[in-house]
Amino acid sequence: MLAQTVTDNTILEVKNLKTYYPIYGGFLGRAISKVKAVDDVTFSVKKGETFSIVGESGCGKSTTGMSLIQLVTPTSGEILFNGENIFGKDKRKLKKVRRNIQIIFQDPFSSLNPKMTVKKIIAEPLVINRIASGQELEDRVVELLEMVGLGAHHLYRYPHEFSGGQRQRLGIARALALNPEIIICDEPVSALDVSVQSQVLNLMQELQEKLNLTFIFISHDLSVVGHISDHVAVMYLGRIIEMGTREEIYQNPQHPYTKSLMSSIPLPDPKAKFTKKRIVLEGDVPSPENPPTGCHFHPRCPYRTDKCKEVYPEFMKVTPNHSVACHLVESGQLA
Repeated sequence: MLAQTVTDNTILEVKNLKTYYPIYGGFLGRAISKVKAVDDVTFSVKKGETFSIVGESGCGKSTTGMSLIQLVTPTSGEILFNGENIFGKDKRKLKKVRRNIQIIFQDPFSSLNPKMTVKKIIAEPLVINRIASGQELEDRVVELLEMVGLGAHHLYRYPHEFSGGQRQRLGIARALALNPEIIICDEPVSALDVSVQSQVLNLMQELQEKLNLTFIFISHDLSVVGHISDHVAVMYLGRIIEMGTREEIYQNPQHPYTKSLMSSIPLPDPKAKFTKKRIVLEGDVPSPENPPTGCHFHPRCPYRTDKCKEVYPEFMKVTPNHSVACHLVESGQLA
């Protein structure tokens, strides 16, 4: 069940997406098990909005993003871009799709080729897709640099000559080169200083408004997500457990896991520590190779019941724009 109502404004629909990684072992090196990195994920994204995916490290949020653009191959499901299923396309057709769906990577240094100049890095997608050459190509690269706050004097420099924030601006410029409709932002500011984070986030929001971009924003930083998002999906062990508008998720979290995440957001007021109760979860995140039966969160949930241990909860709507997968919410025990 989708947390948002699918309308004509929907640019991306993901249905029952699964991405499993086989584990090989034994004498013959056969697949003996599998890691369920993404397990039956469904959501929709409207054109021009920022849809964020949050959760702890290892919950599957980055794999979800890379599965959408098929940098990793999904196991099954549907990925509908403007109504067309792009899952399983051959390389030629997938190349056309990727012109409209680009990605910004987490590490602004390792994602840039250290042996290439700025001009070559940003021009590469234009050259590969045979969009521009010669002076037209250079003019387009300069235009992209200026859009992200850099300039023509940076054309022949190498990535190591830039700061972390500047390198991420180069990554943004490269992602914009083909005029995409969707940009997947995989922890784009997590490797940056806090002051630089705000500069890059403000730049992204300005570009989104100017170019009518749609962002799928992946992060573990709830403060950043609360600043930039329109809709938020919370993931745990490969599954979305709660989804809704930013206001619904941040002001009225329903799932015990979401509540614990929200309680961990630091407040700038030093007196707030006396009024805000921190919810500390017991235990560690289970292995996605062997997830618990029933609700995957039940081993760490302080409210678990026998039903939680046996049956995985259905995704139910709390309000028209807010859905959650929790037996206790369904029965009204956490109201």
